[in-house]
Amino acid sequence: MKTDIEIARGVELTKIKRIASNVGIPVDEIENYGRYIAKVPEYLINEEKVKKSNLILVTAITATKAGIGKTTVSIGLALGLNKIGKKAIVALREPSLGPCFGMKGGAAGGGYAQVLPMENINLHFTGDFHAITSAHNMITALLDNYLYQNQSAGFGLKEILWKRVLDVNDRSLRNVVVGLGEKTDGITQETGFDITPASEIMAILCLAKDLKDLRRRIENILLGFTYDGKPFTVKDLGVAGAITVLLKEAIHPNLVQTTENTAAFVHGGPFANIAHGCNSILATKMAMTYGDYVVTEAGFGADLGAEKFFNIKCRKAGLQPKLTVIVATAQGLKMHGGISLNKIKEPNLTGLSEGLKNLDKHIENLHSFHQNVVVAFNRHDTDTEEEIALVRKYCVWAGVGFAVNDSYSKGGDGAIELAELVVRTIEEKPSLPLMLTYKDEDSTTEKIEKVAKNIYGARLVTYSSQSQKMLKIIEQLAISDYPVCIAKTQYSFSSDDKAYGVAKDFELHIKDIVINNGAEMIVAIAGDIMRMPGLPKNPQAILIDIVNGFVEGLS
Repeated sequence: MKTDIEIARGVELTKIKRIASNVGIPVDEIENYGRYIAKVPEYLINEEKVKKSNLILVTAITATKAGIGKTTVSIGLALGLNKIGKKAIVALREPSLGPCFGMKGGAAGGGYAQVLPMENINLHFTGDFHAITSAHNMITALLDNYLYQNQSAGFGLKEILWKRVLDVNDRSLRNVVVGLGEKTDGITQETGFDITPASEIMAILCLAKDLKDLRRRIENILLGFTYDGKPFTVKDLGVAGAITVLLKEAIHPNLVQTTENTAAFVHGGPFANIAHGCNSILATKMAMTYGDYVVTEAGFGADLGAEKFFNIKCRKAGLQPKLTVIVATAQGLKMHGGISLNKIKEPNLTGLSEGLKNLDKHIENLHSFHQNVVVAFNRHDTDTEEEIALVRKYCVWAGVGFAVNDSYSKGGDGAIELAELVVRTIEEKPSLPLMLTYKDEDSTTEKIEKVAKNIYGARLVTYSSQSQKMLKIIEQLAISDYPVCIAKTQYSFSSDDKAYGVAKDFELHIKDIVINNGAEMIVAIAGDIMRMPGLPKNPQAILIDIVNGFVEGLS
């Protein structure tokens, strides 16, 4: 089979205005970024149409190092829905350059289920990530300048919470010292870098409902505390308008197309293990304005992406998914069944059967949100019919729908079974009102513990002295009504990335708490999760090159 980039290059792309016209987007309203990419202004969102659209969430079992193929299934399902005559649009996150040049490679789908042009989407795209990086670091520069210019007047901050960001994996930047040299080179201080998808600006962009709301949220960003304990925000700097200007184009959802020339929105890109892991509310609602069926994904496993999709994104946007698709692979199930990573491609019904416990826990969690659930078995070449039959039999026993997804190798034709199952389930099993894990009025610790115990399976939650200090500040600021975003490993229900399967009765330790006052959520950091990843020994960048004028090595 051809590589992803060879398949992408072989597709004859349709001009983006035609793509827009095909789903009813006014062509005169869009702003072209070349021939095949466009920005669509957020004021075209129609809330009445949003209410009538069928929103479908795609999530997955606990991730393997190679992923489960959730983006491919999301795109494939949209292709399959269009194949059976439904007006379907997919809404996805933008890829980060960190993973693209690091371990995972690209994030535009795979095989014959991709969003295109994949080279642009995986690389600089429309510059949204660069705008977010610039906006974040502009705040940092303006803050440092404010401190420098006002130090003679005795002004200073007892604690600075705001760091810098960069959209690369670079472990050397986690902890740095700035302001070295002459006095005119700034105030010497310790700081560090997070990766751009962990930036609060990224979260704000993905949760903002319009430009006015974006500015309001930027104004509320908490930068630090003065020596008398008062919060110091972007509003105090007086630069919220300037930062909003840097994001005035980035806020518009990006319209692209699939390998079968159907519409797709790709906008925003917070990671699910360190942020809330969903594309922008604006892109989802834009897709729901013009699509009768909208497929969207949430990052990593359902304990991370889906939980945050429901408890943060749906809570904030008033969204009500009709159904959730959970993606599973034989390799992933065998890994969670205790089979070593170098043998998960080999047939093993015993290991597969044991790994179904991981799938079962995710289904249980999704049912706790009152979601109708179907399982998409993402087929690989090494899968056997016996393995597929075993998972199908389990799903019948569990009372959830089951379909094989083969969109990687067959495009929309390979997802017709899944598309038909999804439509049938939506039509025959009306969805219940979404049940969230916690209430707005719960305390921050109650929210963290309800997620940890009810979703992850923890027995106990403990807090470091630093996180306890932040909990007191949250109470003082009267922001306990914010939802919580737990940052933890994607490879386990626990904070131990080697605890495959279903971790139970473990202790979840909250090492630190970050107040995202602009995004209006509390980020609780569990275990050793890093907000700035490092590169592997053999990064994907080694394979990326331009050969005869064509980009190679993206996958």
